[in-house]
Amino acid sequence: MALQTLNPHRHPAAASPTPAPVPRRGHAPQPILHLPPRRRLAGGAARPRAVAAAVSGAVNEARRRGRPPHGAGEGGKEADLATLGNLCVDVVLSVPQLPPAQREERKAYMERLAASPPDQKFWEAGGNCNLAFAAARLGLRCSTLGHVGEEIYGKFLLDVLQAEGISVVGMLENTDATACRQAYETLLCWVLVDPFQKHGFCSRADFSEEPAFSWIRKLPADIRTAIHHSKILFCNGYAFDEFFPDVIASSIDCAIDAGTAVFFDPGPRGKSLLNGTLDEQRALEHALRLSDVLLLTSDEAESLTNVKNPIEAGQELLKRGIRTKQVVIKMGSKGSIMITKNAVSCAPSFKINVVDTVGCGDSFTAAIAFGFLHDLPAVNTLTLANAVGAATATGCGAGRNVAHLDKVQQLLRESDLNEDTAWSELIEASSCCPEVTVLSRTAVNGFSEHLVHVPVCDVVSDLLPMFEAVSERSTVQA
Repeated sequence: MALQTLNPHRHPAAASPTPAPVPRRGHAPQPILHLPPRRRLAGGAARPRAVAAAVSGAVNEARRRGRPPHGAGEGGKEADLATLGNLCVDVVLSVPQLPPAQREERKAYMERLAASPPDQKFWEAGGNCNLAFAAARLGLRCSTLGHVGEEIYGKFLLDVLQAEGISVVGMLENTDATACRQAYETLLCWVLVDPFQKHGFCSRADFSEEPAFSWIRKLPADIRTAIHHSKILFCNGYAFDEFFPDVIASSIDCAIDAGTAVFFDPGPRGKSLLNGTLDEQRALEHALRLSDVLLLTSDEAESLTNVKNPIEAGQELLKRGIRTKQVVIKMGSKGSIMITKNAVSCAPSFKINVVDTVGCGDSFTAAIAFGFLHDLPAVNTLTLANAVGAATATGCGAGRNVAHLDKVQQLLRESDLNEDTAWSELIEASSCCPEVTVLSRTAVNGFSEHLVHVPVCDVVSDLLPMFEAVSERSTVQA
């Protein structure tokens, strides 16, 4: 499906604050801190409580069937995955034509839309909520770290996240008395679909020179605590639309100090950050060098390295990194690649009827996190990630419409791989390729002693038992 992004630096997940009444300065609002009930640790520090014990039970059952995740039971890390920022509400509307490209005309178009708030049936949780939903449905315990306002959109977002068993840790410690009330409202993104199914994205942040939450000058204490109690911190390039670069760099430093793995996906913003302000360039370099896992499309990898071959681009990012363990290249309909220090793994995509690609990358990342936490072989992780991304693509829209576990299991069982991708050409074109593993329908002889073909049936037989307990529990709850 063709996507038309009105602002190349923005994404449907990177929404803007909802339009508000005339800004009033001189006093800051006193929003409610949207934290779930908390309990005390033995050491006295507070930590967020998971909102659904049933999800935790399902996770524990799944773990007993699989390999124990990184850090399980160590250091009080009760959340598997925490996402940083990008909590927004998408308003999805069908329009006769997409907004004009000119900045002022586009801004006026958005203001006309905001003048008549749409019915709630057009609302959907967006941004990093997509990743959290997909990860929770795989049995991971998730928390979202970011700002949610106290207006109707914020209440909607909190209700939806709670229904999915995902906790929210707010960012209201550093309120600014000079900030307008609008600066504290929930991020809102207009997702516009024309008769040809092309998408346009419109948000107030497209017209601001400062981050949406410019009143956040340092990382709040509650966020630091939540990062300390998470096994993975996920951050993407859209966080720069909400927070100052120093806040993002501080969150990465906090994770490293706490022994929390860092996942970073620069997204389309990576290229603009590379050519952005000095602070943006430094923060981008900080994230690229200090993350444990980097996730990029082949185009994004090329833009950051000037290397066209995705395998070599991944190897270049790995070489530049200080802590980088995995570089994952998303190849769209072709599949995906994981590059580590000593190996390259490739997995073709699954054949499906694509309905909507929005949210596929977020869903894919959820499975990469699952594989990382459970020490899965790289080709198994990629197979699962391709299946979760494909399951999302068979539905319409993101948010609560992202991949459900039953659809993921169905795709794994069918194992209908798209083996049109010429992996051998990519591998041969790479000047330095270590051991290479490729997922295939059957075991075949490779073109060199370094190439190993792994039958998909073997991978699926390893993956499916890991989700039986989660699937059974979900069925009982439904």
